[in-house]
Amino acid sequence: MTLEEAKRYLLRRAKELGLEAEVLFREERELSLRARGGTLEEIKEARQGGLGLRVVAEGRVGYAYTEELSPEALDWALEEARENALLSGKRGFLPPGKPLGSHDLLGEGLSAPLEAKKEAALALERALREDPRVRSVLFGGYMEREVRLGLGSTEGAEGAYRTGIAALSGSFVMAQGDGRKQGWDLRPTKEFHALDPGRTALEFRERTARLLEARPLKTGRYRAYLEPRAMAQLLAVLAQALSGKNALEGKSRLLGRLGERIASPLVTLVDDPTLPQGLASRPFDAEGTPARPVAVVAEGIFQTFLHNAETAQALGQANTGHAYRNYASPMGVAPSNLYLKPLGNLSLEEGVLITEFMGLHAGANPVSLDFSLQALGLWVEEGEARHAVENFAVSGNLLDLLQAIEGLGKELAWEPMGPSAFGSPLVAVAELSFAGA
Repeated sequence: MTLEEAKRYLLRRAKELGLEAEVLFREERELSLRARGGTLEEIKEARQGGLGLRVVAEGRVGYAYTEELSPEALDWALEEARENALLSGKRGFLPPGKPLGSHDLLGEGLSAPLEAKKEAALALERALREDPRVRSVLFGGYMEREVRLGLGSTEGAEGAYRTGIAALSGSFVMAQGDGRKQGWDLRPTKEFHALDPGRTALEFRERTARLLEARPLKTGRYRAYLEPRAMAQLLAVLAQALSGKNALEGKSRLLGRLGERIASPLVTLVDDPTLPQGLASRPFDAEGTPARPVAVVAEGIFQTFLHNAETAQALGQANTGHAYRNYASPMGVAPSNLYLKPLGNLSLEEGVLITEFMGLHAGANPVSLDFSLQALGLWVEEGEARHAVENFAVSGNLLDLLQAIEGLGKELAWEPMGPSAFGSPLVAVAELSFAGA
């Protein structure tokens, strides 16, 4: 059977058995090309797909999945989901659904011939080597991911969409004087033809070259500027505290703080799955709730958690349409395109420009929102970067950081992380604690 045929088969069988059922299918194709030393050293293409079931039996929820689509495998998956529901102590429900249509969010974005994609990887690797400060290029690469997702339920949900992403990436080592730095960078987009290997290589080199010949940073409290990549990393941590599922499980410091000021009045945080070129845009979530923009924080005031149907009902709040799962996992919550709204009221003064954090998973606690992170950066004076600084860590609490924001740039940049994308402008923070020399 095709995935579409398997979906129809399971919904029919579920109705015959008197079960509420939701079927989610997902197909994913990945292409990876890596160049080194002027030749392609890796060409990989992988495909994966499967079908996940969520069943409600006697008011309890159970899950199962299969990657085999024979009638026997589908019947097994349906029975497995039913048995898991009956064994489960977790009560639940399927939300009412409606026809959602079929959507193509990718269009011709990845339709270039393979030869053009090979040349893009080779051109990036070649351009990375053009700077004499580049001592070695580990790889220059191109990758793309195409996803097709479909959803149907006995409660009326019915829809499908196709999406994807293309990206150039590179890893290399630069040296100047006594300084030596390894760079790794990624340039994502929705359209292959929007990629420019020459310009991207220049940007990659410039981002790494400015960190050469770094000086130690003295321990102290400094005004801080967070570049979009660094702030996006912190937003990914904050997103876990914004999850209605984590709030329901007592794992969010924001529980009980709806309507309170949790950030500077300059801070408006929006999740918008409808952005036309958004890296993680989608027309509906994993339960079939139609996508819509949601202001999570508006002018510093906490407005809502991100919810699926279950967490919204349990916490007595509106469903925001942020149900997420793949075919092999139970239902969770995840943002789509979560971004800090730019303002354009920022001016550089004296302080530390943080370009990137390291060790995010080990150094940032998504429950307490405390962080202590190694970082890379630049010393700023009189509106310009004077020299690189290194061997320092930045510590604090993410809520305190949000309260201390006093300026936001006007240009938004995006970082894809997992199923989500996080966007931020340059951010000015009144003061952070730096542990250095």
